[in-house]
Amino acid sequence: MRYRDENSTLQSHIHSLRIVIGFQLLLIVGLWYGWHQSRNDIRFHIPPDLRSGAVLKLDEVPPPNVYAFAHYIFQQLNHWEENGETDYGKQVFRMAAYLTPEFRQFLTHDLELRGKRGELSGRVRGIQLIPGHGYEERRVDVLDRNTWLVWLDFRIEETVRGMDVKSLDIRYPIRVVRYDVDPEVNPWGLALDGFGGDGPQRLSNEEKAGGS
Repeated sequence: MRYRDENSTLQSHIHSLRIVIGFQLLLIVGLWYGWHQSRNDIRFHIPPDLRSGAVLKLDEVPPPNVYAFAHYIFQQLNHWEENGETDYGKQVFRMAAYLTPEFRQFLTHDLELRGKRGELSGRVRGIQLIPGHGYEERRVDVLDRNTWLVWLDFRIEETVRGMDVKSLDIRYPIRVVRYDVDPEVNPWGLALDGFGGDGPQRLSNEEKAGGS
């Protein structure tokens, strides 16, 4: 009788161990699957000024980084080195990974319209940030965690066949959105999404002097 009781206890203990082992196996398989499905690349946006330190969160984009992105991409779009008739389209194509489909369509339509009017032939364009109008906190409006409105003040210089034809100071309100595409072609994870507010506006003398 005593032998039977001990044998029954052993069998019950072995059964319990099998349940525990089965549960651990399921847990291991679940952890392996989660690790296998996890992202291979994690994107961190490091602010340019770390003198006072920074607390970084995964996929959080600091406003200075948004400003730097908008400034660089928009400047590249408007760099026509030899002939706007060909350079404009080349720059839109080259920067395509940093533009939303809607903004690419807008630029393509603008290119076609200007081409029909003969505005691009032989035209060379360059834009530079107006001195004293660089990054400040007020130049980036955070609309939500995935959308920003960046205010860029650029000086546009244009020539046609060596003759100066345009020199303007323009404020561009540019929408920037989170754009999670292939990091190999767009490591920023951001894209220009067109103009916000009332669109580009020519700066007055007071605005140019005050930087606001």
